[in-house]
Amino acid sequence: MVLALCAGFGTSRAQDFTFEANRAGDGVHIIAAADLPTGTRNAWDVLTDYDHLAEFIPSLRSSRVVERNGHNVVLEQKGEAGFLFFRFPLEVRLAVEERPFERVNSRATGGSMREMEGSYELRAIPGGVRLVYTGRMVPDFAVPAFIETAAIRNVARTQFAAMVREILRRATPVDASASRDGSRQQ
Repeated sequence: MVLALCAGFGTSRAQDFTFEANRAGDGVHIIAAADLPTGTRNAWDVLTDYDHLAEFIPSLRSSRVVERNGHNVVLEQKGEAGFLFFRFPLEVRLAVEERPFERVNSRATGGSMREMEGSYELRAIPGGVRLVYTGRMVPDFAVPAFIETAAIRNVARTQFAAMVREILRRATPVDASASRDGSRQQ
């Protein structure tokens, strides 16, 4: 759901998550996952804190809710993607569908990406929650494909890592006992 999620293919294993971004045709496919020792409610609260995402996600200058109708949200986000000395301004308008405590789906309806779809999924696991992001992005940059792929890979990895850090920062020991619906398990 976050804005913008190199030549070649790659998998990254950081201390708390896995990340993979592959060029496929004109787009970049991304999958990232993290097992977090916190409850579903905490992770959900961070994922859906749209108006404050720019406070903890690098390269995101602004994120604001334009419209909300129940579990459907329209967001506008602005930021920047970069690789080496190349910098690309990013602006996107997202149609977001929330399935509370399970999934956040987003699709670009305007902005600087030709296509952008993504989904954050929360899965209860023993001792916490698994956060999984999948997305497909087709940038509209006037540069060679290997540069735009590297820029998308860099931004998406950085943003997923920031989301993980914020979920962990907001976690409390009690969170680890939370169930799928956000209530405490006995």
